[in-house]
Amino acid sequence: MNHGERRLQDRLGTRERADAFEARQTLDHLNETMRHFIGRQEMMFLATADASGDCDSTFRAGPPGFVRVLDAEHVSWPEYRGNGVLASLGNITENPQVGLLFIDFHDVIGLHVNGTAEIVEDPDDRPGTPPGQRTRLRVVARVRQAYIHCAKHIPRMERMPRGRAGGGPGSGSRVPVAAGRMPRPEGQVPRSEAQVPRSEAQIKKSDYFVPAPPLLPAVSQPR
Repeated sequence: MNHGERRLQDRLGTRERADAFEARQTLDHLNETMRHFIGRQEMMFLATADASGDCDSTFRAGPPGFVRVLDAEHVSWPEYRGNGVLASLGNITENPQVGLLFIDFHDVIGLHVNGTAEIVEDPDDRPGTPPGQRTRLRVVARVRQAYIHCAKHIPRMERMPRGRAGGGPGSGSRVPVAAGRMPRPEGQVPRSEAQVPRSEAQIKKSDYFVPAPPLLPAVSQPR
């Protein structure tokens, strides 16, 4: 933790809680549950900064698994064609520090992955690749920190079918579910719990990625 975090923790009385979170929830690699989680995501948020510290945040999306988990310490994602500004890539050439945020709005859980990134040439010339998913560059990030994002304020959302025109729920957006579960559009296959390890579907949200250690049996005291 940096000095600014420590000063504020001491000022607000949260140092002990922060230390407990750091010790139990923050990893320097991706464990199996984290790798499984990233492998099914269709979106992520990416934060970068240039050499002077000017920041940029952006959104990346693709088919499930578009962010590849290469191993416990590396992830990679394609840079699809955009507006040509290349703000994120430009920042990475000056400052390799990146922050990734994955949020599953259906299961209401998030994952932070912080680390350093580099740009690699990887043209996608496979026949049948949709034009919007053809790439020339990929980003490979080395994991330095991975930890859960608190589920408390993440809205639960459901996917709506994509329409022909942009805007509104019919354009493939996600809409909030105010109460209970929203009926799924006809033809949309729900993500069943069969696709998720049973233990993952049952544990507390705070233990989603790093389960709490098992409780030790009580030891009877001698009389």
